[in-house]
Amino acid sequence: MRKDISVPQQTKAILDKYGFTFKKSLGQNFLIDKNILTNIVAQAELTEESGAIEIGPGIGALTEHIARNAKKVVAFEIDQRLLPILQDTLSPYGNTEVIHSDILKADVKAVIEEKFEKGQDIMVVANLPYYVTTPIIMKLLTENLPIRGIVCMIQKEVADRLAAKPGTKDYNSLSIAVQYYATAETVIKVPKTVFVPQPNVDSSVIRLILRDEPAVKVKDEAFFFEVVRGSFAQRRKTLWNNLLSGVIPKERKADLETVLNEIGIDPKRRGETLTVEEFGKLSDALLHLVK
Repeated sequence: MRKDISVPQQTKAILDKYGFTFKKSLGQNFLIDKNILTNIVAQAELTEESGAIEIGPGIGALTEHIARNAKKVVAFEIDQRLLPILQDTLSPYGNTEVIHSDILKADVKAVIEEKFEKGQDIMVVANLPYYVTTPIIMKLLTENLPIRGIVCMIQKEVADRLAAKPGTKDYNSLSIAVQYYATAETVIKVPKTVFVPQPNVDSSVIRLILRDEPAVKVKDEAFFFEVVRGSFAQRRKTLWNNLLSGVIPKERKADLETVLNEIGIDPKRRGETLTVEEFGKLSDALLHLVK
């Protein structure tokens, strides 16, 4: 029986066979730990009817594990040099397909419509390149895709932010943006030693399950996010100072005070102490001051 792609000597043999060299600019770090790969796929709770989308399959170590657990796998790979390798390593898995494309430029909705069955359970399962983690996650969350969620390996610090609770040091505007669309939970901590080449940071696997409706219903979504970003603009500043620095015109200062009193939010609080619900209440109450 053929060894798993992730077995270190197998990974080395594949890389040697194709003379593959890692490109730092693409954030390539391949996983060489079977237990972690098995665990990542388990967190996605796939069934034999599920579809899976992978981003950056590398030489196919994670793809192989997903393919054993899902009905269909579609992987997006940006590096053309990996296409012949994947054709080879994934040849035993007829349910996999690799698309040569930058996920950030791809029309993911159109790909889903073309490659998966209507109404199929679909999860994104990926070891994401660290330098584009946030744009990829936000693209997947905001494009109204028919997916159940995302299980992905990312830098530990970023995972901590995505899953952070109000009042903690990691909680910021990204935490709120992600938690507006999905529930977020760190499910596995991953040491740097299980990759080749070894990255400089530890990693975590985060599980994001999309909400049926956003966490809070707001009158104006764009303004809600503007208020959130503005409230974290300078972390040490109070909500009052941050809002007057970039969100609410200074001449509406008295109105801002009235609004905050009316909704019971202390202007001396800092952005990181507000819940998503409080930001929803705040943005709705402030909307008439800027429109």
